[in-house]
Amino acid sequence: MYKPFYRMFLPVLLLVGAPVLPGFTMADEQPGSVNVQLLGINDLHGQLDQPRSVNNRTAGSAPVLAAYLRERAALNPHTLLLQIGDMVGASAPESSLLQDEPTIDVLNSLGFDIGTVGNHEFDEGIPEMKRLIDGGYHERTGYYTGAEFPYIVANVMDKNTGRPILPPHYVKVVDGVPIGFIGVVTKSTAMVVKKSYLKDVEFTDEAAAVNREVKALRDKGVETIIVLAHEGGWVRGEKGEVTGEIADITKKLDPAVDVVFSGHTHTQIQTTIDDKLVVQALSHGLALADVDLVIDRVSGDVVDKQAEIIPTYTDGVQPDPDVKRIVDAAKKRIEPLMKEVIGETAGPITREPNEAGESALGNMIADAQRKSMNADFAFTNHRGIQADLPAGKVTWGDAYAAQPFGNELVKMELTGNQIKKVLDQQFQGPSRTRILQVSGLTFTWNPNRPGGKRILALRRADGTPIDPRETYSVVVNSYLAEGGGGFTAFEEGTQRMIGDNELDVLIDYIKQKPQPFSAQIEGRIMLQKGS
Repeated sequence: MYKPFYRMFLPVLLLVGAPVLPGFTMADEQPGSVNVQLLGINDLHGQLDQPRSVNNRTAGSAPVLAAYLRERAALNPHTLLLQIGDMVGASAPESSLLQDEPTIDVLNSLGFDIGTVGNHEFDEGIPEMKRLIDGGYHERTGYYTGAEFPYIVANVMDKNTGRPILPPHYVKVVDGVPIGFIGVVTKSTAMVVKKSYLKDVEFTDEAAAVNREVKALRDKGVETIIVLAHEGGWVRGEKGEVTGEIADITKKLDPAVDVVFSGHTHTQIQTTIDDKLVVQALSHGLALADVDLVIDRVSGDVVDKQAEIIPTYTDGVQPDPDVKRIVDAAKKRIEPLMKEVIGETAGPITREPNEAGESALGNMIADAQRKSMNADFAFTNHRGIQADLPAGKVTWGDAYAAQPFGNELVKMELTGNQIKKVLDQQFQGPSRTRILQVSGLTFTWNPNRPGGKRILALRRADGTPIDPRETYSVVVNSYLAEGGGGFTAFEEGTQRMIGDNELDVLIDYIKQKPQPFSAQIEGRIMLQKGS
């Protein structure tokens, strides 16, 4: 990785391609090394004021996260702040009701240096994603100035131009040493975002995109290379082995890559794969990743590196006042709507599924959607239900937290065979089972049977079998209707009709129910064990 004469040509090389901070001169060079600190966060999801439990201690909220970041940054003048995608989307109301502008305001206030996009940045389409990045007008919030730091992504290509929709990499010069950053997002984004939003783009292989940009950076003389990858994995077994997509991707990367910041799976990762540091800092602002590099000034390469994942515990921490003002102002703007009481529960209604995959709140939401469009059956995806309903008074804000994505409902016709095909698609691999919440029907499944034969006893709610050749009316949200989550059988639906927004449907359903209302697990989904 050592290039003995590259420094002679570096000022010229850096003028071509990715943006570079001004100020690099040969006079900056000094013998020895430079210590650089990289602070990364991932999957904030606009959770600006929602502390959670980490290791049985309260952690999180944007003001507390900001306090940790500022404290760490003060330890090293050569610090860069990085975000690894999903800063917005599936957000709390104080962010999403304001088009996630408050979350970008928080990142701007902290002086973030570079970011990439996650799958949720695409939730409202590419024009809205670029409005948050570059600035622009929205009818709900007016004109917004956008992010004050660059976004990069190398593996989302414009089908018309064949070029990345954002700069694929970015170079920062830190105390005379260039550091290259490459961004990628999980190619599974194409499965989890409305297809109509992505019709003009293509998601390519993450590792191939990174390796292409590594070559471009090294051709410019950049030897320290960091990957911001919105893709993740899991820590397995006593030895803490990291498995999943990020492990597979990292093993394919050019040896010139030094560090991989990960995201997407909301896990804590701190490991080394093929001499590359790989880190991921939980989610929702509950932790940050601190990566410290020692870079040789002559070769421009990393000679030492270490990482630490730091939980953002709230006890004994003074929340950052600047970020707190941003959050408080956003909450004040949405307060009247959030506090509107829409009903009262007899007890908490949770999205927590039982062993078979059925949840009380999933049943209620599916019932609301089926009733709203007078359909035979309804299906909804568990991941589309983001929060429980509390015991007692239920507010507009509680309903919004449960159904934050703003999908429209779609009524369609499917045959019994096609419904069976939908249910077969719940099983998408050895460790990827996505049980749908249902209304109007019941089914039993057996995980030990071969693919295509796991669904048993498929019946209507009254117990009569579902006829494979008969046609039924089905309602789903627009995400599922377009084949989201791998449920491509819904794309076969005919006689489509657009309904109301899923949040409005839930709120109307709650208001119409006798009060106090309740919902239970009813045995709509049954698990059969054994062969």
